[in-house]
Amino acid sequence: QVQLVESGGGLVQAGESLRLSCAASGRSFRSYTMAWFRQAPGKERDVVATISRSGGITTYADSVKGRFTISRDNAKNTVYLQMSSLKPEDTAVYYCAGRYWGDAQYDYWGQGTQVTVSS
Repeated sequence: QVQLVESGGGLVQAGESLRLSCAASGRSFRSYTMAWFRQAPGKERDVVATISRSGGITTYADSVKGRFTISRDNAKNTVYLQMSSLKPEDTAVYYCAGRYWGDAQYDYWGQGTQVTVSS
């Protein structure tokens, strides 16, 4: 298993930037595809970005393309989400998630970190 702990959330104004971090412990971090999800009040949890085990392949939701960047440092067992040009609609609880190699779904989740963007 892997344990995930997010940090870096907070309150920012529209147009500003924020970087989220997710520290992993436990089984080999590099064996996990990692992702960031978010859930706004009254809405479903949606995927924001994913990154492959090596970090060579990334995907993004259309709503964040060009503004958010996912990255990972396998030596530090950490995945990041750099968020720029933030908008009020980015306000949500952001979750880090891990999917072990060969598994079909994300089974490992952090506790979430709140991001609030004021207009």
